[in-house]
Order: sequence, then structure tokens, then C-alpha cells
Amino acid sequence: MEFPDLGKHCSEKTCKQLDFLPLKCDACKEVFCKDHITYDQHKCTSSYKKDVQVPVCPLCNTPIPVRRGEMPDIVVGAHMDRDCKYDPTQQKQRIFTNKCLKEGCKRKEMMKLVCNQCCGNFCIKHRHPLDHDCKGAGRSISKAG
Repeated sequence: MEFPDLGKHCSEKTCKQLDFLPLKCDACKEVFCKDHITYDQHKCTSSYKKDVQVPVCPLCNTPIPVRRGEMPDIVVGAHMDRDCKYDPTQQKQRIFTNKCLKEGCKRKEMMKLVCNQCCGNFCIKHRHPLDHDCKGAGRSISKAG
């Protein structure tokens, strides 16, 4: 015995499968089988209405608020045209800024490594008083320790 009133056909053009437990897309309101219910699988044109991700400006890394029903691409584009605080002349902040004071050394460190005798800043290789020929105000240090 057949049940002609039971189930619905999938709205995907390439599928049209008769499904006895059809699923309705919450964005476009069409009926799909279990294989085509996701937005990507049926190429839903209304998915942006339900997608609640917050886009981020690619220039200034600021989250851009998007209201329901608005296209995120258009809102981010408008932000980039009007409100973006990105300044291309401003360079990124450098991390390795602490230059070694040992003569001939060109290394830079992320953190300051200050000698407690001469108060100079040195790299990891020259941080000990014996390694940078310390001329500090402290007592003299012999090589024996």
C-alpha cells in the first residue's frame, strides 16, 4: 500500500528525493532531504540572515557589527570606506628593540637584560659581566669566580 500524501520531495534541483522525514531550511523555508539541509549543500541564498558570525575588518582588525538581514560584505566595505582607523603609514610595533651594547654585537632581544654592575643592556650571549668586559662601579670580578 502506498501513501501518496506522506513525505515531500527535496527542493535541491539535482536531488528531488522523496523524503518521509523532510527538513525545512530555517533561512529560505524550502524543504530538503538530510543530505541537502545545510546552507552550503543547497547553496542557500538566505543563509546570511541566520549566520550570526561577527565579521572582522581585514585592515584594522576591528569587529564590525552587522544587523540581521544585512549583507556582511556590504557592511564591512562601508566600514572600510568611512570608519576604518587603518593607517598604512604606521608600521607594526617591533618586538626585538633592545640592542646589545657590546662593541661589534648587532643582536637585539625582546626583553632587557641589564647588567647589575654597569647597568648596560646586553644580549643573552653577553649578559654576564665577564662576557662584555664590564667596567661597572661594582667590585672587580676575577675569572676564577
